[in-house]
Amino acid sequence: MSEDTLRSVEIERTSLGQYVVRNARGGSMSMGAGQDASFTPVELLLAAIGGCTAIDVDHITSRRAEPTRFSVEVTGDKIRDEVGGNRMQNLTVEFTVTFPVGADGDRAREALPRSLQQSHDRLCTVSRTVERGTPVSIVEAGGSTGD
Repeated sequence: MSEDTLRSVEIERTSLGQYVVRNARGGSMSMGAGQDASFTPVELLLAAIGGCTAIDVDHITSRRAEPTRFSVEVTGDKIRDEVGGNRMQNLTVEFTVTFPVGADGDRAREALPRSLQQSHDRLCTVSRTVERGTPVSIVEAGGSTGD
């Protein structure tokens, strides 16, 4: 893959069950196993799905009117499936968006359903990747077995 298509994050252990996630632009956030306020990997997956669609919808509708409320709730059930593995099911992304009264707000309200559909069908990389079931390779880096 080329530099234009590659996306990456680095995760570094800070203590048992605690990690810091860094992106190439210098951003960082804590991630953990759920014993404190840090986001868990499952919560980050839900945030990525909702955030990706929110960005798409916001860009499309805000060209017409600035929302007076824009919130997204992402839910799902963590289950143990028939082969004994953990996974998520029943993923739902629920938007609560309101626009001001007037012609601009009317145009934004009219664009909302179409923008939600466009995000789902072709724009949101995250939810489209999850729905398509993209394989994940887990490999050990050479030389990582000792100091």
